Amino acid sequence: MRLGVDLGGTKIEVIALSDEGRVLARERTPTPRGDYAATLKAVRDLVLGVESRLGATGTLGVGIPGTVSPASGLIKNANSTWIIGHPLDKDLEALLQRPVKLANDADCFALSEAVDGAGQGADVVFGVILGTGVGGGVVAHGRLLSGPNAIAGEWGHNPLPWPEDDERPGPACYCGKHGCIETFLSGPGLALDFTKVTGQETSTFDIALGQTPEARAALRRYEVRLAKALATVINVIDPGVIVLGGGMSNLEPLYTNVPPLLGQWVFSDRVDTRISKAHHGDSSGVRGAAWLWPGGTS
Repeated sequence: MRLGVDLGGTKIEVIALSDEGRVLARERTPTPRGDYAATLKAVRDLVLGVESRLGATGTLGVGIPGTVSPASGLIKNANSTWIIGHPLDKDLEALLQRPVKLANDADCFALSEAVDGAGQGADVVFGVILGTGVGGGVVAHGRLLSGPNAIAGEWGHNPLPWPEDDERPGPACYCGKHGCIETFLSGPGLALDFTKVTGQETSTFDIALGQTPEARAALRRYEVRLAKALATVINVIDPGVIVLGGGMSNLEPLYTNVPPLLGQWVFSDRVDTRISKAHHGDSSGVRGAAWLWPGGTS
């Protein structure tokens, strides 16, 4: 049995999977925002509670909205700011008396979809999160890629490629730069673009409905920008499948309108990379955390 935890900003979820990927149990609890010690306890209580109910122990993987710095061993780049600067994996290991594997939540998403989701069977899978932020993860030959900086797949903080004149320098990003892909392709980025062009404020949901010419034009700009951004990924790692997740992935026209655009920017005579919606939806993150271990214990 393998256990996965999705440590989110509003909820903490645990899942227990059999070695075949069958869901054995699943529970969640609100995240104790701003309280690191209480967050550790909440994870511990969820894990032990599920194991007690199932009468078995398992390996444990945890997906987080950040990553472990290879330099310090402490959490960095997390929007759940109260975990930044802490040795989260070591603290959880001490509480639970077992090894714990941590990974970025976008990496967990990519791994889940590569193992038994929309990317199953592909040699290289790029998993994309299009939500309040933009992230990604890379799985090659069944293994999650990680490098010396622990930022593999962080395409959202590259600049939007091939920008038009009116896209320069681009919106300000929280990372301190302008024009990051995230500032255009996140949900807030779409709403900001609509307001910039029309002078009107509205929700991402209303834009997604596409009921006005202005909304449809905003969606078309979004599709072109997504195609450009994905083309750079294809040029670098040539994935067999790109899997989309996050709230913006629910825009169904993306799957018909974006693929034909890719050929303008992909350095190839044809583009065979498939763009697919996540098979496991919102469950991919927690499932991927469980798959961080190659096997489980009974």
